[in-house]
Amino acid sequence: MVYKITFSCDEGEDFRRVFEADSEATFWELHKAILDSAHYPDDQMTSFFMCNDRWEKEQEVTLVEMGSNFEYDNMVMESTRLSDLLEERGQRMIYVFDPMYERYFFGCLSDILPGMCDGVQCVEASGIAPQQLQTVDPIDTKAKSGKGGFDEDFDDDFYGDSQYDEGDLDLEGYQDLSFDDGSMF
Repeated sequence: MVYKITFSCDEGEDFRRVFEADSEATFWELHKAILDSAHYPDDQMTSFFMCNDRWEKEQEVTLVEMGSNFEYDNMVMESTRLSDLLEERGQRMIYVFDPMYERYFFGCLSDILPGMCDGVQCVEASGIAPQQLQTVDPIDTKAKSGKGGFDEDFDDDFYGDSQYDEGDLDLEGYQDLSFDDGSMF
């Protein structure tokens, strides 16, 4: 069988990639085809997740052997065939391309065709892929930029300055504590 798998991303301008893959191809072959089509280097711990109808993660297919999850078997891209997990049209998956910030492409098994093909090929590419790795934390950016953040009301002196006087510390009641005698633990 030939699987037609479509990936999109809400970050890239009109980003869409359509792949034709032999059902006996591996997730590793699909992974390589995705990286090539997006012009990403192969230097991240990417993974696939099979998803339910609400895009909730279920079975993970990892790039390398990882610790086992009790709910699902540990599956590795290089030894897992697409036909092991893809069974019906409309089936959903995500491809995590930026593991640090949990950014991913949304995938769907859009069609199953009779016949065979060689491995996995990108047959349709539109739009520009988003930058693979996010270099700044979007939460920090919002907080510091004032765009939806809280910095308008933020008082830089809230926590005091970096200079303090030890005489300002109230040590009453702390004289009997010693970390040297092991009494704390």
